[in-house]
Order: sequence, then C-alpha cells, then structure tokens
Amino acid sequence: MLKYLVKRILILIPVIIAITILLFAISKMMPGDPVRAMLPNTLKAEQYQAAYAAMHARLGLDKSPPEQYLRWIYNMLIKRDFGYSTMFNKPVTQAIGQPLANTIILNIFVNIFYLMIALPVGIRMATKRGSPFDHGMQVFSLVTYSVPSFFLALTLIFIFGCTLRLLPMGGMPNSSLLSGVPLLISWARHLVLPVLTLTIISLAGAMRYVRNTMIDALSQDYIRTARSKGLSEKVVIYSHAFRNALIPISTIIVFTIFSLLGGAAITESVFQYNGIGKLIVTAVNQRDTMMVVSMTVIFAFVDVIAVLVADIIYGLVDPRIKLK
Repeated sequence: MLKYLVKRILILIPVIIAITILLFAISKMMPGDPVRAMLPNTLKAEQYQAAYAAMHARLGLDKSPPEQYLRWIYNMLIKRDFGYSTMFNKPVTQAIGQPLANTIILNIFVNIFYLMIALPVGIRMATKRGSPFDHGMQVFSLVTYSVPSFFLALTLIFIFGCTLRLLPMGGMPNSSLLSGVPLLISWARHLVLPVLTLTIISLAGAMRYVRNTMIDALSQDYIRTARSKGLSEKVVIYSHAFRNALIPISTIIVFTIFSLLGGAAITESVFQYNGIGKLIVTAVNQRDTMMVVSMTVIFAFVDVIAVLVADIIYGLVDPRIKLK
C-alpha cells in the first residue's frame, strides 16, 4: 500500500507544478495594479511615489517573473504567506480564517445528510427497480438536478422565511450578542436553509449514480451465484453487490465532499452566509488579485487531494488496483 501511495503522490507533483505556473501566469495578465489598490489616495505626489516604490519592492514585483514565481511558491509552502488582501487590508491567511471555518461548519452537516440519504436511497432504488418508489425518486432527482441552486434557495427562503416565518432568511448568528445555548440555537436556525439547499442539490446526481451502479452490480453472475447458495438478500446486496459497486460510487462521493469544501458561491451569496464561496465572489468583484489567486490555488490543491483520496479508496476497496 505504501508503494502504491508514493507512486500516486509522485504522479500528482507535476500536476501541482503545472497548476501553480498557470495560475501565476494568469495573475500577471489580470488588469489592475495591486500596489495602487493598497495605497491610500490621500498621499502627496512625492510621498505616493516613495510609498509605491517601497511597496513594489516589498511585494517582490521588481524581480523577474521566474524569481517572482519561486518567491511566491516559497512564501506559500514555507512561510504560509499567501499574500496581502487589498479588500480587507490584511494578509490573506487572516482574511480567510473565519469564512473557511464557516464553510467547514456548513459542509459538515451537508455531508452527513448527503451520505445518510444518497447511499440508502440509491440502493433501495436499485433493489426496487421499476417500483413506484424508484419512479418517484427518479423524478425527484431529475427535477432537483435541473433546478438552479439560486432558485431552490430563493424558494426555500420564500416558504420558510417570508411565508411561514419559521427560519431566518439569511445572514449569520451574532456571536457578539449571544453565547452558550442561545448561540447554538441561532447557528442551527441559520444553517437549516443553506444545509437543506446544498443537500438537495448534491443528492440529485448521487442517488441516480448509486442506483445505476448497483443495478449493474446486481446483474452480475456472482450475484446469481450468491443467491443460489441461499444467502439472505441483505448479505447479497451489502456484502457482495455494494462492495463491488463501491469503487465507482466512491468517486462521486469523494469529489462531492471535496467540492463542497471549496464553498458554494451561489448558495452562500443568496443566504449572505460568510463562507469561502461568498468571499471569492466578493474578491472577484473587488478585483482583489491576491485573494482570488490564493483561493484558486487552495481550490486546486483541494481537487488534487480529492484525486489522491479517491485513489487511496480505490486501493483499499479493490486490492487488484494496487497490483496494477
């Protein structure tokens, strides 16, 4: 397993290098001057020129592009310095701290409900193929897959926020006014609608994928052999069919989980939820170059880690993959 893991990591290293070079090149082609965005306009001409030259040198912009790239990589990997945010007037690592924590909190609940619903429902759809339950869930998944996330979010806000007035329509809990149990209750109320939106959107494709994969597994010869031996249907489904179907199923599960860690830009913006997704949208609108580039690098690394995790799961589920 160790040899297999090392091999997968070595394969991903050139991918990471290519991604960072591409993002660095794109950042240099972006319009705007980050130094001018960081300096106040109230300075006199001489003071402004001196401050501009000092900041230009401090950011390393007076170096050649290869030197700037190597310095950028060194600062990220060694110093954990992702640059300076002109939008927040603070280092990027400090600016993303709270939004990242909020996104993680949101996605913990989304992933729990997503896995609790998608797997058993998808398996039941396969085992009850052609039944009213199967047809009903297929219609549900097709409708939710086709509905844009912003429309679903606005619909839930209208029903539960405007009409029934059961839940807040958006925003974040006020931690400066609340603490203890009242703060936890406020968090729960603010999380219900975003979690419900993201869970429904995530379920649509996953249920159909699990269903189709399980149908394919249940049609194999080894399933007929297992049934002919008198094994119970539960053992046949979960010990034989589901285990063999887990390889393709694990792919969509892993990538869905990791994609949510990147933030749900549309959903977070609709609910005014202070997460990574909303932050990146704001940074693009404000032309915060370092914030956009740094967040894009983080998203790219998350995707690479997702590929690595999927490969590890492949090796654990099917040892034949490690031999190949």
